[in-house]
This record gives sequence, structure tokens and C-alpha cells, in this order.
Amino acid sequence: MQLFDVYPLFDINPVKAQGAYIWDDKENKYLDLYGGHAVISIGHSHPHYVKRLKDQLDQIGFYSNAVKMPIQQELATKLGKLSAYESYNLFLCNSGTEANENAIKLASFHTGRKKVIAFKDSFHGRTSLSLGVTDDAKLSALVNKDHEVVFVELNNEKDFLAIMDNSVCAIIIEGIQGVGGIHVPTPSFLKMIQSSCEKEGAIFILDEIQSGYGRSGNFFAHQDAEVEPHIITVAKGMGNGFPVAGVLIHPKIKASHGMLGTTFGGNYLACAASLAVLEVMEQEKLMENAKTMGNYLVEKLIKLDGVKEVRGKGLMIGIETITNSAAIRKQLLEEEKVFTGYSASKNTIRLLPPLNISKNEADAFLKAFENVLQKQLQTI
Repeated sequence: MQLFDVYPLFDINPVKAQGAYIWDDKENKYLDLYGGHAVISIGHSHPHYVKRLKDQLDQIGFYSNAVKMPIQQELATKLGKLSAYESYNLFLCNSGTEANENAIKLASFHTGRKKVIAFKDSFHGRTSLSLGVTDDAKLSALVNKDHEVVFVELNNEKDFLAIMDNSVCAIIIEGIQGVGGIHVPTPSFLKMIQSSCEKEGAIFILDEIQSGYGRSGNFFAHQDAEVEPHIITVAKGMGNGFPVAGVLIHPKIKASHGMLGTTFGGNYLACAASLAVLEVMEQEKLMENAKTMGNYLVEKLIKLDGVKEVRGKGLMIGIETITNSAAIRKQLLEEEKVFTGYSASKNTIRLLPPLNISKNEADAFLKAFENVLQKQLQTI
């Protein structure tokens, strides 16, 4: 049997990782400024994270949600405290797309409606409902195209208000658009969505799967706008590599037995990994570091020749270059040994480094990036 060939792969075989670095089987050392799609939040192989998982595995690794697991409540309490959403309820699942599926389903259970408003250039996952609210038709098979979804341009209040009424079940929006090219919803736009949802009885869903967990410098990217969505979805950096996700749910949305379910969601190891992440974030003040290092990188990047625009918050940064970013990313990886990320915007590179990145590591990237830019500019 062979693997189903759906991923274009770099010819790199990582065998070891520590902090912001990865080593391959040829002993090449790479600076990781992408973290496997924003997953590595506290650095590779953080000792507290490793110990938490090992200790949990020595006790019990798995049982289903048919039994009491106090570690789930421990995680919910810690997450509520650090995120400032202590009054919300938590449903644990396995991946970002699953979190969004459950969020939209909850909204429909609560409102008795079906229509959803999403945004152009959005990405919310690869399962059916999540694909329905993702603005990329080529990802959807025919069975994914029957959802009642309307797409609106991000930050366009006039177009949004023209379609918003009491037939809408939910609005789903990313705290910062990731795959779409690092585009940030304005505070006024988020406040307008919240106000419209309250008026029309719709559910406001904030997808913080990539932009949450301290990456923006706040726990959630939307917190700068001082809004409180009814549902928040989280994943990626939540487990620092262990598959885990969650749905934070406003107390007005009531639970009933059988409404949602999962076999693996919230298992002992997933909770141990998630608690380790929160503990390290708190102890090492990683949200503060994300803000400080993010500001530092943006300040330096915007001054480089060949950079057209820098977008984002904290350590979720989009660099728009004057030339095609694919060639820049390829050179960075092959010549400078630096991992960066792609986006749907062909001239935008994504930076999603660990939240504990140091100034020395940031400077190493800036030097490598400037070297590659200079070579690219010589070819124009």
C-alpha cells in the first residue's frame, strides 16, 4: 500500500526538533518560522510539555467520554481563566474543522435556522460544513455545495448589512484571516457584527483556530475589538502538536445529552498537552513576548527593499512582497534553511513562529530574508 498522494512535499525528513529549530536526517538545522501551520505555540519539545505527556501516559492514556475525567474540567477552568471567558462552557474535540462543524451545528440547534454568512478569502476547514463556509470552491466536492451560505467582503459593512436579517443562523469570521493572506477584521466591523447578531437573534462565531492562543499578543485576536462572540473555536496551538480542539460556548446556548459527541475528543493525553501549553504560556509570559517580538519583526520588515506591506498582529504576520512569494519561500528553505508559510495571496508569506521566539532568532530570520530579497530583486 502507498500513501494517498494529496500533499506536495518538501524533500526534507525532520528527525529532531527543539525550540524554534528542526534538524533533518542529513543533520541540516532549520529555523522554523511556520510551526506546522501555527501549531507549535510553545516551541518544539518544550521540557514541561514533554514531562506532562509522559507523566500522563504513565497513568492512563485513553478512555472514552462515557466516564468522568477530572482533567477535562481542570483544562476548562485554566482556559477560562487565561482567556477571560470563565462563564463560557467548553466542548472538546480533535481538530479545527471539527470545532467549526460543531460550532455551526450548535448555532443551528439554538436558532432553528440554516443560513450562514461567511467572508471572502476565508478558510474554516475541510469537512462538509466547514468547507461550506470556506471561500475556495476547488476544495469542495458536489456533496459539500448544498449549504445555504452567503460570502461577503471582509470589513465591508454596507454589503454585510444588506444581507443580514432574521433568517440568518450564524456569522462565522476568523480573528485574523490566515490562509487568505493575513487580513485583520477591523474593530468597528466586529462590533457591527455583534450588534447585528443581537438584533436579529443570530449566533456570532469567532474562528480563532489559527489566530488564538496568544498568537496575536492577546489570548484571542478579537479581544482588541472588545467584542464577545457567542461561540469561539480553537485548535492548532492549543496542543503544541497533539491533536486537540475546542468550542467555547456562551452560557445562553444550552446543552442536552447527545447534542454533540466525539470518541477521541478531550482524551487524557490531549488535556495534558493542552494544560502544558497554558501553563507554559502563563509562566513564561508568552503573550507579552508575542506582542513584543511581533512589533519588532514588523518594524524591521517594513523597511526592507522588496516588501510592499506587512499585515497582522503579534506573531501572526503576513509579508506582501513585490515579487512572487513562492520563489522567496523556496530560496529561504533551500539556501537559508528557514521554514515560512504560504497563503492564497500569491505575493504573501506567512510567519507563524513559536510564541517564545527570541530576538536572536528573529534577527537570524531578518538577515536570511533580506539576503533572499536582494537576490530576488536582482532578477527583476
